[in-house]
Amino acid sequence: MIRVGLAGYGLAGSAFHAPLIRAVERMELAAVLTSRDAPQRVGTFDELLELSQLVVIATPNTTHFDLASAALKAGKHVVIDKPLTTTVDEADHLIALAEQCGRLLTVFHNRRWDGDFLTVRKVLPQLGPISLFEACWDRFRPNIKQGWREIPAPGSGVLADLGPHMIDQALQLFGLPDAVSADIIGQRADAQVEDYFDVTLNYGVARICLRCSTLTAEPRPRFAVHGAGGSFVKHGLDTQ
Repeated sequence: MIRVGLAGYGLAGSAFHAPLIRAVERMELAAVLTSRDAPQRVGTFDELLELSQLVVIATPNTTHFDLASAALKAGKHVVIDKPLTTTVDEADHLIALAEQCGRLLTVFHNRRWDGDFLTVRKVLPQLGPISLFEACWDRFRPNIKQGWREIPAPGSGVLADLGPHMIDQALQLFGLPDAVSADIIGQRADAQVEDYFDVTLNYGVARICLRCSTLTAEPRPRFAVHGAGGSFVKHGLDTQ
């Protein structure tokens, strides 16, 4: 039985990580670090480390590096909710530290198992050489939702929130791009962080476009894939 400590019990911790941990027969949710009411609640990260073999980090993005470093140095395996860290240097440091400590380190990318993405992966070879791949994640949230994601800091904003899912899906399908360009901006009147992005990945003559808007009442297709063999268009979001 693997004893798991979960740091953070907001949306990610309570809705994604805790249910999945409990669903695995060989895992026991031994400790939850949170200020909220939760089963197996502990008050400090040190307490969580004492009770755990594996640590799952689902806290605000700016805390990922420090918590993961402490867990690895304490001899724990670590899973970090996306994004892994807020900088490449921090990510490289954690990877090196995990190797040095002989512990597993990975990032949680649950959207690899979304039904619509799995369908795209299945039909992609039938579409022939791809010329244009468009993925859109649109919302209509004209009012600012209170929380740390809306406060200017590394890892805040919609690109750090939804971008990792979409970029990871593109990398799963196409590998590393030849070039990247992006348009990132805050469009809502009271926005302090970006709430819109349009990222283009270049693969030879093919263009992979990843887009998100927070002021779109009529969402664009979730996926629109076009190639020499035809097109595939999917509306709406399919979850796991």
